Amino acid sequence: MSALRGGGGETAGATVLKLDGYLPYRLSVASNAVSGLIARAYEDRFGLTIPQWRLICVLAEDGGLSQVQIVARTVMDKVTVSRAAQGLVRRHLVARSENAADGRSHVLALTDEGRSLYAEIAPLALAYEAALISGLAPDEVALLKRLLGRLQSAAGQLAGDGAPPAAGL
Repeated sequence: MSALRGGGGETAGATVLKLDGYLPYRLSVASNAVSGLIARAYEDRFGLTIPQWRLICVLAEDGGLSQVQIVARTVMDKVTVSRAAQGLVRRHLVARSENAADGRSHVLALTDEGRSLYAEIAPLALAYEAALISGLAPDEVALLKRLLGRLQSAAGQLAGDGAPPAAGL
């Protein structure tokens, strides 16, 4: 079912957006449902927000990073990253040190306590993922990941262009 339809009682030649068939809306709803489910688990059990958990994951994967690098890696805005980092520093899960490459910024890295928390949460996160995709075949999961990557890339290209999408996109 296409999100855009003409006819059916609308003004002749008009295109009508049907929200339930509009892919950006469906992606947002699905993302919010998944994020909300997982956020409740992280918040209730570990006292973490989604941005804090993402920051912990990135630091666990990549080691020490500046906030600018974290913004680029997570596609979260700099205010969100800054607030998440402040909360994690207060809880002694992340340490802030001078950035030798740029004296105007700091490097954030997990503390021993932060690495321990990551080691506790990561298996739970993977279990949530497994439960979410349990109804999909492995080739469907691989296809979904490829398609999401392509959609993210297309969105980035459109955002960089600044022009509205051409008709038919």
